[in-house]
Amino acid sequence: MSLAPRAVLVHRTTEYEELVARHGTHGQAAFFLSSRGRDIEEVAERHRRTRRALAEVTAAIPLTWRQTRVERTDLDRFLFAPEDVVVVVGQDGLVANVAKYLSGQPVVGIDTDPGRNPGVLVRHRPADARLLLPSALAAGTGTDGLTMVEAVADDTQRLLALNEIYLGAAGHQTARYRLGLDDDGGAVEAQASSGVLVGTGTGATGWIRSVWQERGAGGDRCPRLPAPTEDRLVWFVREAWPSPATGTSLVAGELAAGGRLTLTVESERLIAFGDGIESDAVELTWGQRVRVGRAETALRLVG
Repeated sequence: MSLAPRAVLVHRTTEYEELVARHGTHGQAAFFLSSRGRDIEEVAERHRRTRRALAEVTAAIPLTWRQTRVERTDLDRFLFAPEDVVVVVGQDGLVANVAKYLSGQPVVGIDTDPGRNPGVLVRHRPADARLLLPSALAAGTGTDGLTMVEAVADDTQRLLALNEIYLGAAGHQTARYRLGLDDDGGAVEAQASSGVLVGTGTGATGWIRSVWQERGAGGDRCPRLPAPTEDRLVWFVREAWPSPATGTSLVAGELAAGGRLTLTVESERLIAFGDGIESDAVELTWGQRVRVGRAETALRLVG
């Protein structure tokens, strides 16, 4: 007997809740914000909108389904099941936060603050949930398979990300390593830089795009940014430093579906983290090797 679908509502603590938890009362939080030129009512209204959205989406879950909620900070301890429908209620970044923990489950993004969020990944309104959720598991439901990036270390540590993976020193100081491309005839270069970014088409609206613009935005030495569903990644070395021992000839490029960027650590400690979450990093020590490329897993985002 198969299990009934389970709706997993992913949300995050609101700014208002964080302020009250830190300062103890609404009044104390209001005083703190006013001393910095802000009005708590604007923060409280966004909190109320988020709570109304969560309530509306919860009411839209089919009665025969199971349901649960998970807060963003608990994602690394939550076990997703194959029959889950993941409903992200919040900002675009919350979809990226949850993507690394999934293995093909459909994701419905609900925007709690239209006009404030770009709505690239949270594409729907709370009122849409009543129609979207029952059809999310149907074979004909339209989903976009968003390309993801993965880093795999030689000790089997593995990291997934929807936007980009950063490899470098904690704190973004100078990192020393040897960089190579699997499909470039074995060319390897010793480098000293402030880190390496490898990103997807989804990440091309964020950190990767800022580096791309600095490099000439599509010029002769700057790769073309991919679309979110393309099986292609782009990579950039940040602030590579030329010296008698380090080079700057491998500083940007593309990775096709099977391409891999290989980094061999020549520092005491480097880290790799995805989608800006430095607290969930893979630690690498001298001599370790990590390979970065397109992940086999894609995010199934309900259109």
